[in-house]
Amino acid sequence: MIDYRAPLAEILFTLEHIADAPRIIHWDSGLAAEVLTHAGRFIDEAIAPLDPIGDREGVKLVDGRVHLPEAFHRAFAQFREGGWQGLAADPQYGGQGLPGLLASAFSEMLAGACISFHMGVSLAQGVIRTLAVNADDDVKALWIPRLASCEWLASMCLTEPQAGSDLSLIRTTASPQGDGWTIDGGKIFISGGDQDFTGRVVHLVLARTRDAAPGLKGLSLFLAPSHLEDGSTNGISVVRIEEKMGLHAAATCQLAFDGTQAVMIGGPGEGLKRMFTLMNVQRLEVALQGVALADCAAQRTLSYAASRVQGRRGDSTGPVVISEHEDVRRMLMTQMALTLGGRAMTYATLADIEADGGSPLVDLMTSVCKVFCTEAVVEAANLGIQVHGGYGYLREYRLEQILRDSRISQIYEGTNGIHALTVAGRLLKDGRTISAFDGHIVAAIAAAQQSGNPATTQALAEVLEDWRQASEVVATSPHPEPLAHSYMRLTGLAAFGAAWARLESHAEKAPDPVKIRALARFVRDFMLPEARHHARMCQLPLRLDDMPVAIFQVA
Repeated sequence: MIDYRAPLAEILFTLEHIADAPRIIHWDSGLAAEVLTHAGRFIDEAIAPLDPIGDREGVKLVDGRVHLPEAFHRAFAQFREGGWQGLAADPQYGGQGLPGLLASAFSEMLAGACISFHMGVSLAQGVIRTLAVNADDDVKALWIPRLASCEWLASMCLTEPQAGSDLSLIRTTASPQGDGWTIDGGKIFISGGDQDFTGRVVHLVLARTRDAAPGLKGLSLFLAPSHLEDGSTNGISVVRIEEKMGLHAAATCQLAFDGTQAVMIGGPGEGLKRMFTLMNVQRLEVALQGVALADCAAQRTLSYAASRVQGRRGDSTGPVVISEHEDVRRMLMTQMALTLGGRAMTYATLADIEADGGSPLVDLMTSVCKVFCTEAVVEAANLGIQVHGGYGYLREYRLEQILRDSRISQIYEGTNGIHALTVAGRLLKDGRTISAFDGHIVAAIAAAQQSGNPATTQALAEVLEDWRQASEVVATSPHPEPLAHSYMRLTGLAAFGAAWARLESHAEKAPDPVKIRALARFVRDFMLPEARHHARMCQLPLRLDDMPVAIFQVA
């Protein structure tokens, strides 16, 4: 089965014409193309071949330390020597000072090629951003160069056995000691909690100071290195690595902190506020993981469908390749549409953050992109398995691996259900946010109209009207919780439809204009009608809290 190939031309088209990257200060279109072309070559040659190796060999815990496959070490050396980690870091700290959007495009390609490798190295970029915004000058001067140069890698330590989605239940404590702090407690599900690329990890840890208020307001953020300046270990041990459904070569660790020396980032009680600098960008990074793996699924499925001969079509006299069968075309076009539309939505949101971080649209679109794209990749993987038939169920065709690797994306960085509740609750009550999203769809409708696409104009206008009516109902409902899933899906389809209206409006600039126009028609006629169903669901008097308690109890 083919390895992933970086979709360079489609990424550059999306950055330039859909995300409107040139509005970002210091964006250089020529330089962006040069950097990503070089990146694509590196990823295709050095990273993509790692994917089946990592799935087969996985990671091992030996004498309390994580060991990755040998092939990963060779690729990491090239990753480090190429300076890829520091693409968007400030030059005064050893970075290249390129726009964050460019680093995100690199991240998409890296995730598509080998998501396990991506998981091991990518958090450092988020930690660099977090320190750049929140840390004092001494901390930035010490740690950002170490991260940008790949001397150290990084992790984000939030989750505990009793504190998953509800971080108010965190029990890990921080005690003052001299000019710093010591941390005691444990964290679970820590991606990149240890590795033997560098043997050094800097952890961002949410912990509760001993005199802190209960709940979220009592959490503070700490930087805790795995090793001290003299090279000695810093009271952090790997208790175990998780045996997972997928991401076999990504070290997901349970960590114990025992008198770990740490530095507070920001002030006491500001932990969640400071951590959200990392979490919000990571949610869009997860959306891009979905885009990347959906693209990988589409690439493999299209390659198979273009060569697999089965059955007849119409009055044909002999077997035809299965891509000529209409149901197979439906599945192939769904994969392609989800990939290109999700990419357009996510890059546009990332560009909004960089060009205008205070945009009221960003909070809503961050959740929408995360949910829509992580649902899209699972659908794309399932469709790929279906097109392959029995072969799709076999490991050698590597569609089942995409499903295993991607399924977690609907859970980490905020479960999709939590994001749906956030949109149906807090964000829907923010008039500026709703007005901004409404304006976003109206602008896409205007673009479709100006480009001479009346069918798209009408279809998207109908979706917008459905969304407006549903928004009014959900916003005034005393019980929006059972409506949240349908409302999130409706909002995602509206954003997806707007993305495709823009893609269609710029089709002549695309690498394959015929493909874009055909997919735009498919989205309009086959995918957007789903929005009407979810709009109707939002207007039903749904209740689940009045169900018999007994059916949820174990006998």
